[in-house]
Amino acid sequence: MIKYKDNIELFEEKVKLIKSISHPIRLCIVKNLTADGATNVKDMQICLETPQSTISQHLSVLKSAGVIKGKRKGVEVYYSISDEKTKKFIDEIF
Repeated sequence: MIKYKDNIELFEEKVKLIKSISHPIRLCIVKNLTADGATNVKDMQICLETPQSTISQHLSVLKSAGVIKGKRKGVEVYYSISDEKTKKFIDEIF
């Protein structure tokens, strides 16, 4: 049995991840990133049929939670899942 007091940091890390993906658009974003790899906002906008400003707000939440990372290529930023542990967690949800 996992003891809470011995693993507070682990539980806090998982709660932060769960909270950050607990919106349908954010969950769709991370699912697509686990399947397709790195992509930019323009491609997400086409897929999600959602305004760019809305997607950017959701990306900000995911990035601040450490779920995704961005890499600039010219004027565009390509987003991907931050680490393999997070990718595995998202895959397990589906």
